[in-house]
Amino acid sequence: MKISRIYLDTSVIGGCHDIEFAAWSNGLMKDFRLKNYLPVLSQLTFDEISKAPNRFKSL
Repeated sequence: MKISRIYLDTSVIGGCHDIEFAAWSNGLMKDFRLKNYLPVLSQLTFDEISKAPNRFKSL
């Protein structure tokens, strides 16, 4: 079965540390770890995350 790809931007990743969005963003990250979906990042998003604090990079 083909795994669906989901495009991420920095707001989804940042949402993991935001009370309002944490449940959804962390749930999506869990789905990525379980290989239910494949995350896709643009080069720009990757560059922005690479400059972010470690708590965001570790996601």
